[in-house]
Amino acid sequence: MAEEHNNTRGKLREIFAAALAAVAPDAAVTRHVHLAAGGTRLEAGGRSWDLARGSVRVVGAGKGAAPMAQALENLLGAHIVEGFVVVKYGHHLPLAHMGMAQAAHPVPDAAGVAAARRILKIAHDCAPGDLLICLLTGGASALTAAPAPGLALEDLQATTNLLLQCGATIHEVNAVRKHLSSLGGGQLAAAANGADVLGIIVSDVVGDALDVIASGPTSPDPSTFAQCLEILERYHILDQVPAPARERLEAGAAGLIPETPKPGDPLFERVCNVLAATSRQALEAAAARAEALGMEARILTDSLTGEARNVAAQLVAEARQAAAALKPGDRSLCLLAGGETTVTLRGNGLGGRNQEMALAAALELENVPGISGIFAGTDGTDGPTDAAGGFADAGSVARMGGSDTARAFLRANDSNAALVQAGDLLITGPTRTNVMDLAALLVDAPAVKERA
Repeated sequence: MAEEHNNTRGKLREIFAAALAAVAPDAAVTRHVHLAAGGTRLEAGGRSWDLARGSVRVVGAGKGAAPMAQALENLLGAHIVEGFVVVKYGHHLPLAHMGMAQAAHPVPDAAGVAAARRILKIAHDCAPGDLLICLLTGGASALTAAPAPGLALEDLQATTNLLLQCGATIHEVNAVRKHLSSLGGGQLAAAANGADVLGIIVSDVVGDALDVIASGPTSPDPSTFAQCLEILERYHILDQVPAPARERLEAGAAGLIPETPKPGDPLFERVCNVLAATSRQALEAAAARAEALGMEARILTDSLTGEARNVAAQLVAEARQAAAALKPGDRSLCLLAGGETTVTLRGNGLGGRNQEMALAAALELENVPGISGIFAGTDGTDGPTDAAGGFADAGSVARMGGSDTARAFLRANDSNAALVQAGDLLITGPTRTNVMDLAALLVDAPAVKERA
């Protein structure tokens, strides 16, 4: 039984590793950005730029910005006259032609404020004829905290915390962030003084909306101050938001503060955004690996959303239904889903959305043989922990101490402790990419009975 358990877990790890390899940010850069005309022209997104026409500057932010910057340095080298990227603590890599800083995620810190100032300074250094390349991955919003006029870092921290704890979606979180920022919502592109802007973007949001990824620093922003107020009211946190942030949103809704750049603004005629890696690519690679391992792979969705514990129960229900339809001799199944769930905090435990999914799935799989799952963040971090997520199988709950104990862990949002107890925690370390989360459920086919 232990050997079978380890074999299944090994397959789940292989499938997850294949997904990560497919969305490595450095490879994403080299797939989409090329040199032509003897190295004098840069091509990306169906457009090209004469490197001799002006200066090339590079800025970047996000958990995967370091390998993207390395890949771009290998391509452009001394063509880069100035560059700087900011990454989450522990995600740094050495660079030869650019500076690098580390800052906090998901709640911004002073290092992120300083990094945002430096990025805006590089944008302001640009002039017509120059090219500003922006490397953006998940995490960039928090890593480039740029408080709008009249706001302090503490206002952004408190507002971000409230949004994360109430279960708001990343679309809603980033809509508010953009309107409290001097960099998000197309404002970085606007700061580039008429230079061309090339955004190379790794998506960490459902639907791959460019205005939401990293809070859309190079994309037009369709959201409004009024919508931000509606979001805060919907989650009943408007009165808890710091007064300076609330007053800014109210002033903007009243037309007293200019909106972020909107679709149709002429400034975006000189902007080219390239979507370089997505959840769908990760899922397709995971499916290919599962097929290579002898399974039938089915991608259920790349738009997984909802309360983590409920989504986990739904995925397990789908796996059980699929298991019931399998006959002896059929191939085993690998059911795959990608996206980003949310957790509404009810307790004071430690965990994250993927760990909570693993715990909830374990409860659904108690004493249900033949189904095992992995639930993991492609960035290698899940909530304020060092884990990427966790595993779940028929024996997980027993290893946690029984169903009563497991349910108590879930009520307290203490999934990390539950998975540690069960030996089901997944720790990968920083992956330096981020295309949201991936869930994989392996469903064994019934064994072929031997004739007597």
